[in-house]
Amino acid sequence: MKCILFIEDEHAFAIGLIDRLRAEDYEVQWESNGNAGQQAASANTFDLILLDVSLPAKNGFDICRDLRRDNISTPVLMLTARGEVIDRVLGLKLGADDYVQKNCEPIELMARIEALLRRSQPSATSPDITTLGDIRIDFRQHEVSRAGIAVILTPIEFRLLKYLNQHRGNIITREELLENVWAADGSMLSRTVDVHVAGLRKKIEEDPRYPRFLLTIKGAGYKLAL
Repeated sequence: MKCILFIEDEHAFAIGLIDRLRAEDYEVQWESNGNAGQQAASANTFDLILLDVSLPAKNGFDICRDLRRDNISTPVLMLTARGEVIDRVLGLKLGADDYVQKNCEPIELMARIEALLRRSQPSATSPDITTLGDIRIDFRQHEVSRAGIAVILTPIEFRLLKYLNQHRGNIITREELLENVWAADGSMLSRTVDVHVAGLRKKIEEDPRYPRFLLTIKGAGYKLAL
C-alpha cells in the first residue's frame, strides 16, 4: 500500500480528498500546519507528499525548499488555490515534481498522483549504469555521483535524465517530455520542462551556462549528447 503525506490546513478539502485517497487504497497521514508537516516528512518515509502552498506556521514553498536542501527526494505534488504562472514556476524551481490547482477536477488530481507514484518507481528495463564525463549514474540504484561524491537529484530530475538517456543522441521535444516524464497533457506549460532542465544542468554540468551533455536544440527541444 502506498503511503501519502498530506499537508493541508483547509479542513473540508482535506477530509474530502483523504476519503477519496483511502477509497483508492492509499494510506494517508494528514498534517494541518507547515511545521508539523515538515517534521513528518523528515522523520518518516512516504511514497508521495501532497503539499498545500498556503499553510499556517510555514508555507509550502519553504517546506519544499527545505526538504530538497535536506536531500529528501520524496516526490512532491503542490496544491494551491492560486493559478498564477509565477507561483507554479517557483514551486518547480524549489523542487516540486508537479503543481496543481485545488479547483481542478478530482479525476485529474488522482491521475496526477497515480502518474507521480508510477514514474517514481525504478524500471528494470533501463540501462544500469552510464556516465557523463565525471558523472556516474546508476539507474537501478537511483544513485548519481561526481568523482565519488553523491549528487542529489529530485525524483522528476532523475526521471528526466533517465528518459533523455534512453534516447541519447536524439532530439526530444518538450511535448514528448511532458507526456512521458510528467504524464501531462497539452495544458501543462512547456516552461515546466525548461525549469527542470535548468535545475538538472546545475547538478550534472561543470558549467551550466555552457553545457556539454544536456543540450538545447533551438526551436526543437533537448538532447543528451553521446
